[in-house]
Amino acid sequence: MAEYRTTALIVAAGRGTRAGPGIPKQWRMLAGRTVLAHTLDAFRSMARIDDIVLVLHPQDMDMAAAYTAHGDVAVVSGGQTRAASVRAGLEALSDHPPARILIHDVARPCVSAELIDRVIDALDTNRAAAPALPIRDALWRGERDRVTGLHDRDGLFRAQTPQGFHFDAILSAHRARQGDAADDVGVARAAGLEVAIVAGDEDNLKITGPEDFARAEAILERRMSQIPDIRMGNGFDVHAFGPGNSVTLCGIAVPHSHGLTGHSDADVGLHAISDAIYGALAEGDIGQHFPPSDDRWKGADSVVFLDHARDLAAARGFAIRHVDLTLICEQPKIGPHAAAMRARVAECLGLDMGRVSVKATTSERLGFTGRGEGIAALATATLVGA
Repeated sequence: MAEYRTTALIVAAGRGTRAGPGIPKQWRMLAGRTVLAHTLDAFRSMARIDDIVLVLHPQDMDMAAAYTAHGDVAVVSGGQTRAASVRAGLEALSDHPPARILIHDVARPCVSAELIDRVIDALDTNRAAAPALPIRDALWRGERDRVTGLHDRDGLFRAQTPQGFHFDAILSAHRARQGDAADDVGVARAAGLEVAIVAGDEDNLKITGPEDFARAEAILERRMSQIPDIRMGNGFDVHAFGPGNSVTLCGIAVPHSHGLTGHSDADVGLHAISDAIYGALAEGDIGQHFPPSDDRWKGADSVVFLDHARDLAAARGFAIRHVDLTLICEQPKIGPHAAAMRARVAECLGLDMGRVSVKATTSERLGFTGRGEGIAALATATLVGA
């Protein structure tokens, strides 16, 4: 009985001789990683793909351990033909079969999540489905560098992968197949399976010749340039208790038996948040921008530091999207003032309160905070590039 899961079978057992001299194309570098790594990650990043079978050439099986280290990847030794390699992968799954399987050529590293989704969706109502692009160019027959005839392009498509199937159907089709096949749709059709066509993707090119590497790299780099630059920074600060009758935390005066000592107003919360923003920008910390040796900052309102960090982020093209602050102390109690602190930080940063978190914890009476000697703060800031 097939378990209701979806498996991806990636065929990477070919030698890729048309790609030019050198190592097989799946092991060549593309945008800083191997072709195989790009293809594998395209499926591993999909929540709808439960596991992966990777079919390698027998001579490449010494690299299997690097892939089986991932709990969702199994490696199988391939055969002498593509069909034999696919059959080996299918048979490896036969004792614990999935409901659906997507068979993909390793040489298509630019496959998109949207395309994979379309194939999976089509299997809800079809036993087989595959992506394809309609042929829009005129088709000629030729011989000896001369046009010898024309061919009607109506109803013709360029086949792509992944090609998806109900597992039992494609396994039976491969077991009945004699000899090689161009792809798994050919195997399925020979067994009488009807195959649904889903929309393909021009970016889903197959690396065949040497010139295809440059095209694939351009596609991957274009996609990377469209991903927002997301930064996270951490900030940590401590201040000791000293004379006074209140402490300033996140711009809010909180009554207490002591104050906090420091060169500025010793607002440990705003200091930690400011340092988190500086950290996300790789711009050091408060001390570099506002040296404690400079008397201009003696007793300064720490909102000045937070404003500077915010404006620096904006100048660098980043928006602050979220701040999370933890205050660590035995006293004073933070809970009654947390909402006011969140509101003040949100106001300074131009954020909704839903994007600002202020919470507190104790250190279980351990360390300097546990002994009531001061307050510590830990902050994380998330920035997104424009």
